[in-house]
Amino acid sequence: MRALHWDGHTLQVRTAHPDPQLTERTALVKVAFAGICSTDLQILQGYMGFSGIPGHEFVGTVVDGAEHLNGQRVVGEINFACGSCPWCDQDLRRHCPNRRVMGILSADGSFAEYLTVPPENLHVVPESVIDEEAVFTEPLAAAFEILDQLHLQPGMGVLVLGDGKLGLLCAQVLHGAGARVTVVGKHPDKLTLLRSMEIPAALLSDWRPHPVDVVIEATGTTKGLSLAIETVRPRGTLVLKSTVAQEHTLSLAPLVINEVTVIGSRCGRFPPALQALARKHVAVTPLITATYPLADAIAAMNRASEPGVLKVLLQNC
Repeated sequence: MRALHWDGHTLQVRTAHPDPQLTERTALVKVAFAGICSTDLQILQGYMGFSGIPGHEFVGTVVDGAEHLNGQRVVGEINFACGSCPWCDQDLRRHCPNRRVMGILSADGSFAEYLTVPPENLHVVPESVIDEEAVFTEPLAAAFEILDQLHLQPGMGVLVLGDGKLGLLCAQVLHGAGARVTVVGKHPDKLTLLRSMEIPAALLSDWRPHPVDVVIEATGTTKGLSLAIETVRPRGTLVLKSTVAQEHTLSLAPLVINEVTVIGSRCGRFPPALQALARKHVAVTPLITATYPLADAIAAMNRASEPGVLKVLLQNC
């Protein structure tokens, strides 16, 4: 099969990569679309020491290995848990110490014609959701995770730092939940898109920090994390959505002095995201910058790494 492969040093599109091996615990999925996210770009900078096929955002069709799902259009959760440890017994499968993570840790991902996924990780896509929307399910679920972690009261002030893909999704989800959301970013076109959704937005160069109840850090930079700490009010809440590959140092003293609650926020439940897509409560297709065939995956990765670019998709065709 064709696949994009990273060996830790070189990125290569392979035209005869071995097909994934189906087991009793997996289903075989033919990928239709896969999305490139910031974590995929961090992988190429050494994040998690991953080698193999990257990619963890996808929509596809089950072709084998799960009789009740065969022929169904699906999306899939990315954490492959062992199912038998104390964490799995507590329904904390995404924190299973023995887990593999699609395209990130010890498991090949979705930048390929086919991939294997445990059937329990798969969710059927509603008919009203097109493929180009469904491919956003994983990052949208990560945005909805904030609502599961945070007791959000209507009218609460929320600052989203970062106008990238995840920041724009978080802003829509929090705005829809009744928060007073403001997004601060660097790209006028992205901020104009938010304003068209009636979400206030400001350029970083024009904005001055002021204390806010909740700060969502989604810049993917060490500078953004420092700014987030500076902005959250005493006894406020800082939600960290970024993964940063490079080493960084900063003072944590303000978090202690101001008694700030810090929440690490990663993956989320898929049903709320699929429901929001089906009901058109969020707009995701305006976030698509470009679509490339899998054969041009290296060009797609290069495009995704350019400043100001939002979602770049890979299509199997």
